Amino acid sequence: MSAGREANQNREAILSNTPSAPRRGWGTRNWSVARKLQAILLIPVIVALVLGGIRVKRSVDTWQDADDAVRVAELVQAANKYASDAIDERDVSVIPLVKGDRTSSVVAKARAVTDADAKAFDEAVERMPQTAGLQRRVQLVRIGEKQLASVRANAFTSRLTGVQTEESYHAVQHPLMELSNELGFGSSNQASFGRTLYAGSLTQAAESLIRAIGTHLLVEDRGKLAEGELQVQLGSFSSYVYLEQVALQEYAGAGTADDMTRLRKALSDAEKRGKEQAEKAQEQAEAAGKTFVAPPSLEKMAAEIASGKSAAQLAAQGITPETFFAASTLSFDAYRSVEVYLTDSALADAHSIADDARNDAVINAALVLTAVLAAFLLAAWVARTMSTSMRRLSASALEIAEQRLPALLTQLTRAIPGRVDAQVAPIPITTTDEIGEVARAFDHVHREAVRLAAEQALLRANINTIFSNLARRSQSLIERQLALITGLEGKEADPDQLENLFKLDHLATRVRRNGENLLVLGGETPAQQWDQPLPLVDVIRAAASEVEQYERVELSGVPEAQIHGRAVTDLVHLLAELLENATTFSSPHSSVLVTAARLPDGRIMVEIHDRGIGLPPGELADINHHLADPPTVDVAISQRMGLYVVGRLADRHGIRVQLRPHEEGQGTTALAMLPDTITYRGTGAESDIDTMALAAFTNNGFPEGTAPGYEAWNDR
Repeated sequence: MSAGREANQNREAILSNTPSAPRRGWGTRNWSVARKLQAILLIPVIVALVLGGIRVKRSVDTWQDADDAVRVAELVQAANKYASDAIDERDVSVIPLVKGDRTSSVVAKARAVTDADAKAFDEAVERMPQTAGLQRRVQLVRIGEKQLASVRANAFTSRLTGVQTEESYHAVQHPLMELSNELGFGSSNQASFGRTLYAGSLTQAAESLIRAIGTHLLVEDRGKLAEGELQVQLGSFSSYVYLEQVALQEYAGAGTADDMTRLRKALSDAEKRGKEQAEKAQEQAEAAGKTFVAPPSLEKMAAEIASGKSAAQLAAQGITPETFFAASTLSFDAYRSVEVYLTDSALADAHSIADDARNDAVINAALVLTAVLAAFLLAAWVARTMSTSMRRLSASALEIAEQRLPALLTQLTRAIPGRVDAQVAPIPITTTDEIGEVARAFDHVHREAVRLAAEQALLRANINTIFSNLARRSQSLIERQLALITGLEGKEADPDQLENLFKLDHLATRVRRNGENLLVLGGETPAQQWDQPLPLVDVIRAAASEVEQYERVELSGVPEAQIHGRAVTDLVHLLAELLENATTFSSPHSSVLVTAARLPDGRIMVEIHDRGIGLPPGELADINHHLADPPTVDVAISQRMGLYVVGRLADRHGIRVQLRPHEEGQGTTALAMLPDTITYRGTGAESDIDTMALAAFTNNGFPEGTAPGYEAWNDR
């Protein structure tokens, strides 16, 4: 108990000199290690996240632009097919309509193809990006489409002459052709790509007009034409022949070498197919017995038609509506194949760019997220590692300060020096960083504290040895003195002198008890102990005989109980100290009453009542505290000898001692609860004596909890 109290006092002293822990607040100085590490790593993570986000945003924007380009390419593809089929409808309708066959299946079929293209174009318009440029161009297409029904109804009639009919389709075809300028996303020169495609579409449109007007000139009855109309047709024909050459030059200027190679190959293939068709027609004519005149080249036929020669003159040269239309169609198809290739290439490029952009966006997003996640996981791992080490260090330090070190100090205080292992277990942190260095430093402090405690324990043991040696040397002298006094008492007949000898005997007895106190201070047990049990009343009388004012001690109601021999000497010593205390601090004219009672559980309570001045509640509580937990031997023991001795003797045999105010308000009552381990009933004990103080104990004795004033003791 005393060692535990000393350890607590040492710890309280240390804590009282230690600055209080700083209160947690919003300042970064009070943040945890994990939080600080996360804050440090948060800045580069945010920067990486922002830069990665910008990169992902660019990839997503490119993906969106490429996706828009895909829908634009689909729109241009649908528009070019719509435009090509629209002018092809015009061209194939020339012969039937000029001849007056307005219900021709050829015309109906061509118009059905154009209408299907218009629906496909409308679907593409719904999917196109809603940009101002595209909307403006589509609006121009819608304006031209409104004229298509009227053109179809009035084509090649007096309301709409041949050239007017042929040029009216331009209101639909040209806005559709203009959409080609929106192509070229992802190419090195978007404007050049659109210009090339536009030039190709313009060449195709010029060839279509040449085909339509030339066929019209070959099949129409020129005698029915109005005055000047033939010149208009010839002039338009010549203009479109020139326009085709201009468009080819524009295509050559805007296109690449591959584009020109592709166009030349398409025209060369068309020329070969034209020769093959001419040879086949010649074979068929010869087989039928007819005369066949091989037609000239397309350029020659166009020049001859533009010269104004009649149909008969042209037929003599092999230039008929059929041969001219077939040759012009081959050229038209060649231009159209180049146009389709360019639109398909643009669409494929847009799809490829969109796929690449989508993949880049996904990869970049995955990389950014992976990097950020890895950074967070790394930060969390590092923070957790450090915070775990810090928590382990803090927990180990608190365990050492609050449990291990006080427990070891208690062992060193109570145990015999040399029997306690003063080795300390190191804090379980094996790292070599700053945290590990702090742990090793704390281990060093721990070892030094244990070493100092061991030295103090050894010093106390040496002091105890000195006390014991001095006490034992004095004991032998006192025993000889007492034997001498006893001999003198037996020979003395003078009553006054005998009384003086008795006083001297009591003084010597008190001196002997002080020597025994030194033995108790040194942790020694009595050298001589009773080997037989002794009645409790004899123990109390023996204790009273050691008190100077023994005649004031009165016994009452002591039960017939036996005290074990091993506890007799210490109990006599304990009761003698209490009786000495009661007689010293009470009036010399008052008596000190000693009573005892057996409790139902076998314990015996001895009560010592005096009529002294009493003690204040605070001092009484401090006395009872020291009785329950005797202090360690120090300088204060010289002033509180009785406190330490009574507490040590009581702790040795499990006796509970307590001082309480007297029930009548004057004086003090000392209660000593003797456990059943040192007492037992004597032969023939009376039951009424055993239970006479039961009620008083229930109210005033030792409860199972902490009674008022039970926590301290002081030597008055």
